[in-house]
This record gives sequence, structure tokens and C-alpha cells, in this order.
Amino acid sequence: MGNAARNILLVNPALPRSFWSFQEIMRVTGKKALLPSLGLLTVAALLPVSWTARLCDCNVRPVSEEDLEWADVVMISAMLVQRDGLFECAQRAKRLGKIVVAGGPYVTSASREVQDAGCDFVVVGEGEYTIPLLVRAIERGDSGGIIAVQEKTSMDHVPLPRFDLVDPGVYDAMPVQTSRGCPFACEFCDVINLFGRVPRYKSVSRVLAELSAIFDTGYRGAVFITDDNFIGNPRRAEELLRAIIPWNRERGEPFWYITQASVNLGSSPELIDLMTGANFGYVFVGIESPDVDVLAGTHKYQNIRHPLLESIRAIGSGGLTVIGSFILGFDNEEKGAGGRIVAFAEAAGIPLVMVNTLQAVPQTELWRRLRDEGRLVDADVGDMATGVMNFVPTRPVKDILTEQIAAWDSLYDVSRHMDRVLRGILAMRPTRSASGAGEKAASPKRKSSHGVRSNPAAELRLLARLVWRFGIASRHRGQFWRQFFLVARRNPSRWRRYLTLLVMGDDILSFTAVIRERAAPSLR
Repeated sequence: MGNAARNILLVNPALPRSFWSFQEIMRVTGKKALLPSLGLLTVAALLPVSWTARLCDCNVRPVSEEDLEWADVVMISAMLVQRDGLFECAQRAKRLGKIVVAGGPYVTSASREVQDAGCDFVVVGEGEYTIPLLVRAIERGDSGGIIAVQEKTSMDHVPLPRFDLVDPGVYDAMPVQTSRGCPFACEFCDVINLFGRVPRYKSVSRVLAELSAIFDTGYRGAVFITDDNFIGNPRRAEELLRAIIPWNRERGEPFWYITQASVNLGSSPELIDLMTGANFGYVFVGIESPDVDVLAGTHKYQNIRHPLLESIRAIGSGGLTVIGSFILGFDNEEKGAGGRIVAFAEAAGIPLVMVNTLQAVPQTELWRRLRDEGRLVDADVGDMATGVMNFVPTRPVKDILTEQIAAWDSLYDVSRHMDRVLRGILAMRPTRSASGAGEKAASPKRKSSHGVRSNPAAELRLLARLVWRFGIASRHRGQFWRQFFLVARRNPSRWRRYLTLLVMGDDILSFTAVIRERAAPSLR
């Protein structure tokens, strides 16, 4: 058909219930999902201008028969936890005679399996190289095949994502990627397999252009900077932050930011000040274990070079709320690791904590080592908090799962969680005026809990839910009101962050039932 127009349906399969679902908060605020698929929005920008793209995010709505009938080509991008959704959508599309293309992290790790499942084209590698090859293959009338390119693209060649394809009002946050790759070599992580060891960066002007594109959609709220380590290059992070600060200020601070960073952030108060000045509120940190031997065994050396507890405390006291991630099941882990994780989180005052079980993601160094040792087992790899272990650990699985459940129960015990949130908030410095690093103090009339304009009705609904749950219906209502007035008196500029963390912890509490249900067969 040459350059004939095509209708392209871009599908993001549904995600299973996870730590990040926040179902009750989404219900109250009217949101449908955490983030749109940045990968699919980028793929859409790589397609010929004569082709018409439509995005279907199954976390927002299911793929309809009308969607499939409309499409000439169905492109599905999936992570490991979306495997079943990928196969189900592909089968539906094939029954209607559509060309099916599969790509994404899971497909990169299991290309033959995906091809054997009936997908016509399997795309492996970065889209800036692979999508043009795919387009030419489709235009030639090729019946299918694996399109794989190992070369890593320059970030200058990444197109502006098609943010116009999404309704930003249904998402809790919008995504921006400023870099690819990670300089670290953690044995269990698949980032190196996907993006390489040498980080590549978008220019500052390009990042600001993407923020402007999101701003132009009318969206106001959270922006998740999806880099695997935002401070992998501290000088580059500083340059970007110094540009975001005035960009935010000139537009009335429309966005606040979430990102991922390594623990060495705690050794740089200047970088923390710049991040809070740029309106960063939360940072996800892969702590993994408080045990030095475990960290060394999994090559997480960056968590050993810096004092772990002091670093986490410094990040929190500097104004960034830490979301701490831990993993149970490493080879040289000793009994009681779950209890040590809880003790560390309490000592560090981490308000939001994940306790996962280790999984060997295909093609990682861990997966290859366990394969060579004959320790892999036939099990689906999924969400690390709820998925089963797909290898034989050095400790009994029952012990690992028992410790995991006990850790979640302890960390999200209502009273303990409230106390941990209180201690973190009281240790956190107050917000500062623009005369400092550019961080704005919260104003109830025009700012959300993170310092940006928000939906007042949704905010009031969340506040009403919180007051009812904690201040009236709960047996912990006395603790709630004591802590509420203590925060209002000692750190009033952080009271909205405090309330937000209580709401988030309450939502996560319901997630512990999912973990317990997953573990039940192995605990009998």
C-alpha cells in the first residue's frame, strides 16, 4: 500500500492491583489511572503523519470491538505484569484479521514467546530505530517477524510524545523521561538490559518543551519524571533543576514532581534544596535491604558507599518524602530480614514503604546466574510485591513470605503508620518562600497538598474521607486529633503533606490483603 493512510490502535493492557493503584483515592478524586503509557505516546510520534493513531489505555477503559474494527494495525506495549493482557488483546485482534505488533519491556525480554503466542511483528529495542523499520515492513506488505535493533539512540532523536492523544483529566500524573540508562549494575535490575549502562540525556530545552506540551493540554498537577535515577549525573540534574525553577514560577507553579533517585541524594543538601525549589515532593528510593552483606551480594554498592540511615533521614528532613522500596529473598539474607526492614523504616521515619519478594526478571544478571545454577522454576514474573518467586531461594519460601506479610502488617498498622508519618513531618523543614530555593509555601485557597493548583471539590472529598475515617469512625481518633493539632502548631506549612500521607497509607493498608491472598498457597 506504500504510504497509504493507516489506522493504528495503541493498546496499554490493564495493570493488576499494586502498591501504586490507590483505588480509593482514585475513586474519590475521579481519576482512572496513575499514568498514561509514555512509551506508546512516543511510538505514536514516530509514526507517519498520514497514519491516524488512537490510544486505548485499558486502565481507563477496555478495548472495545469498535476500536478493533476501526484499526488496521494493533500495537500493544507491555511490561511483565501486563503479559496476560497483551495475549488476550492480541488474540482478539487476530480473530478480526488485524496486524498485531507487540513491544515494550516484557517483549524485549521474551521475544520468541510473544511471537509464538501469535503476534505478527515483535519489536525489540528502542523505538527511534525500530519503528521506522516496522513502518517500512508494514508498507511492503510483510507478514511479520522480529524487528530487533540493539543500538541505543541519542536522546536528541526522541520525538515529542503525543500528549494530545490522552485525556489528562483521568490520570493522577503525567510522565516525562529526561534520560535513559543507569550507571549502576544491580544484579536483579533489568534497566541495563533495556537501556544500557551509559546514561543518555535530553537537553534542558527539550525537557522544558515537553513540560510545555503537557501544560498546553490544560493539565495541572503531578509530573512523574520516570528516569531510573534522576541524580545519576548530579551536575546534569542541577542544570535541569535550575531551569525548571523559573519555568514553574513563571507559570504559577502548575506542576509538582515525583522521581526516582539513589540514596547518595542524602549526601547533597544543595541538590535536595534545588529539588524542593523546583517543586519536587516525593522521591522513590530503592533501599532494598538494611544489611550490608545483602547489598554487596546484589552489587548495590551505591547503598554501601553512603551511610544509609543518615542519607534517608537527610532526604526526608530536607523536604522530600521518601517512598522506600525493600526486597526479601536475596541469597545471603539471614533470618529476620523482614523485622530488620521494619526497624530501619521506623528509625528512618519513612512514611511509605514497599516490601517485595525477589524475582529473577528474564535476561538480568540474576536470571542468568540462577539459570546457570539450575535454580529457576516455571512461574510467572509479575509485580514484586504480589508475584511469586520464580527461583529456589536459599531460605525457605514460607519463611520469606511470612516475614513479608508481618512487615506489611507492622508498617501499615494504623497507629504505627500515623506515628511514623508524624515523626517524618515534624523532622521535615518548613516550606520556604521564593527568596530561598524557589519553593513556595502552601496556600489553602490555591494550592494542593504539594503546592500547586488543584481541584477544590476533590480535595474536600478526600479531606472529608480522612476526617471520617481517622477522626470519627476510627478507634485511633484520639491519636489523629492530637497529631493533627501538633502538626498545625509545630510545622503548619507541612500539614497538607501530613494529611496526604495518611490518606495514602490508608489506601495501601487495603493492599496488604492482596499480598496475603497471594502468599496463602505457599503458607499452607
